[in-house]
Amino acid sequence: MQPLPRSLSGWTMAVFGLLAAAMGVTGLVAPDALLSLTGFEAVPDPARTEGDHTVVFLTASSVAALNMGAYYVLAALSDWRPFFRWTVPFRLLTCTVFTLAVIGGRAPAGFLGVGLWEGLGALATGLALRHEARRATT
Repeated sequence: MQPLPRSLSGWTMAVFGLLAAAMGVTGLVAPDALLSLTGFEAVPDPARTEGDHTVVFLTASSVAALNMGAYYVLAALSDWRPFFRWTVPFRLLTCTVFTLAVIGGRAPAGFLGVGLWEGLGALATGLALRHEARRATT
């Protein structure tokens, strides 16, 4: 494994992975900060009602983001381009679902940033892969 990504597409994956991991760590260490960052109202623990599992869900999501970030960075360092390609449509799907959640009133407007982050990252990776494929054929 190389110490740095070897391709433009690898760099897009590494940056996305590092950001995902940082968001995951933030959610584990400072859940209210992550809630605020993504447009949700942070409710102090004493004000939470019985059956409010927001913190549990946030913990699970944060661990998933941390793990996903690690996968993306490791894939980038291995220059595992099939993995890069597989992520593009699924990240675009995530963008679509998150955007529709905001439009449909299921999530606050600040959550749109998460969808855009996914979508722009997917586009950057897809365009980098396309550029690399064109360069390889010329």
